Amino acid sequence: MAVTDEAIEKIKGMIVSGALRPGDRLPKESELAAELGLSRNSLREAVRALSLIRILDVRQGDGTYVTSLDPQLLLEAMSFVVDFHRDDTVLEFLAVRRILEPAATAMAAGRIGLAELDALEAQLNALGPSPSVEDLVAGDLEFHRGIVAASGNSVLCSLLDGLSGPTTRARIWRGLTQKDAVARTLTEHRAILGALRDRDAEAARAWATVHIASVEQWLRSSL
Repeated sequence: MAVTDEAIEKIKGMIVSGALRPGDRLPKESELAAELGLSRNSLREAVRALSLIRILDVRQGDGTYVTSLDPQLLLEAMSFVVDFHRDDTVLEFLAVRRILEPAATAMAAGRIGLAELDALEAQLNALGPSPSVEDLVAGDLEFHRGIVAASGNSVLCSLLDGLSGPTTRARIWRGLTQKDAVARTLTEHRAILGALRDRDAEAARAWATVHIASVEQWLRSSL
């Protein structure tokens, strides 16, 4: 194991064990290096690496702290990696969405409030019957983000938010090339919203699956 990897594992071990908790300040570099049996250089490289993935927060002139370790913060690193996807992996991103998003939509059916439902409906109404493809896709992202947030699972919300980017271009292209794509998307959104209002988790799950699968099916036929 490289010395930097060893240093990363040792700091990780301190966090996992509870020796370092969210918000804690790390000991001085010389003290921590001696405590862990590491060189100061390898410790410095480990801290730099862990700060890049939002485990640690290096504050100039103040010290190094463990971040909040909030899932949304930690999963920002995944979003950064996802941005480097290749076009031939879009189907794989859609497949993951098809697994996770219907589950989140079903969870939301039992938790979403009337104010949130009304906000989703107002959002759909604001688009009108014939929105531009760009407006529809932007609205689609907000519509699903609102539903997933209502699931109450911050990890699921962050994962799906990070996965939505790679499929945006596919959805725009579908809207431009498939004759009934805009109307179908609006119809499916209304059906999802109706299931949520009825507190019907299985219907919400089914409509969310149909909604994502229709984009996936179109993309498969276009490749």
